[in-house]
Amino acid sequence: MKILIATHNAGKKKEIQQILGGAVEVLNLDDIAIVVPEPEETGSTYEENALIKARHAGDLSSLITIADDSGLEVEALPGELGVKTARYGPGSDADRYTKLLRAMSGIAQRKAKFVSCIVLYDPKDKTSHTFLGEMPGSIAHEPRGTNGFGYDPVFIPEGYDQTFAELGTEVKNTISHRAKALEKLKEFMVK
Repeated sequence: MKILIATHNAGKKKEIQQILGGAVEVLNLDDIAIVVPEPEETGSTYEENALIKARHAGDLSSLITIADDSGLEVEALPGELGVKTARYGPGSDADRYTKLLRAMSGIAQRKAKFVSCIVLYDPKDKTSHTFLGEMPGSIAHEPRGTNGFGYDPVFIPEGYDQTFAELGTEVKNTISHRAKALEKLKEFMVK
């Protein structure tokens, strides 16, 4: 079975392929011959944005599509990140997590959580299904580790002393917010 993920992000593609396993061939937008411009994410929730992306890519490609909208929610900075996490600041991932660390400077309460909403969309019958996953944790005082992408170097998952970037892909892909949502998707697909 082939599933398109509505992203150009090679890191997400690899992560999703590892979690879903060999029964599913995961394609991203770079793998298909159709140019799919990124839609404007105008939703106010993860689910709305994931659905916008899934419908857009699915309808243009005619492929069953999954889209993920994820975000980091930091208790000490309510409303700062969330659905705007990827657009928290200009520049690279490192620029954004550095901005976060500056905003958290001097703040003792570092509780945070990653949230992932995955939408599975079938363009043939226009149906969609939503799968949610959360990973509680905290924000590190400085970036640590070289694995992963996004905010992985500054996020310490609950129950661990290392950041996602220090834990490595194998561990992250079994405990992350996206892994939890994808496991729910995988269970749904088996039914």
